[in-house]
Amino acid sequence: MIPCVFCVATVCSDLVKGGKDKSLRVKGPVRMPTKVLNITTRKSPCGEGTNTWDRFEMRVHKRVIDLVSSPDVVKQITSITIEPGVEVEVTISDQ
Repeated sequence: MIPCVFCVATVCSDLVKGGKDKSLRVKGPVRMPTKVLNITTRKSPCGEGTNTWDRFEMRVHKRVIDLVSSPDVVKQITSITIEPGVEVEVTISDQ
């Protein structure tokens, strides 16, 4: 999976555009702090030899978009094609 911040921005712009096309009140996208996960592990499986290490890093980019609409309209908007490696989580709150 190729890390791609551009893919996240593309999906966000598609969601905002879909909301504005349906004349909804849209707030966002709001950038959340990037979460950086690091794992350092030994290269050697047996533990003998030179101390060599592999370092792996994963970055998680999040965006928050608020749409004020009914659940049916949200389903229509979120039915867009989503890039591989991008996850969309939809939370519907009753107010």
